[in-house]
Amino acid sequence: MGKIDPEEYRKRLDRITELFAGMVRHADELSTMRCPYKNRLDQCTAKFGCQNKRKPLEPGQLPICASDDKLDYRKAWQTA
Repeated sequence: MGKIDPEEYRKRLDRITELFAGMVRHADELSTMRCPYKNRLDQCTAKFGCQNKRKPLEPGQLPICASDDKLDYRKAWQTA
């Protein structure tokens, strides 16, 4: 195995950091518009009450998330 070029190593770390920072910024932005407990099928996976939770379409399925994605969902979560 050859020697590691410190400059190339730093460039690669900087690139990885840049990629992950972009993902985190995007996730932070989406967290104010889309509930993190809403899956790709618009089903609610939360194990607690929420004002947007509706009955499942069929028995045994997850409840439906009835949100319109235009709210800050952090206010809709009930902790009590």
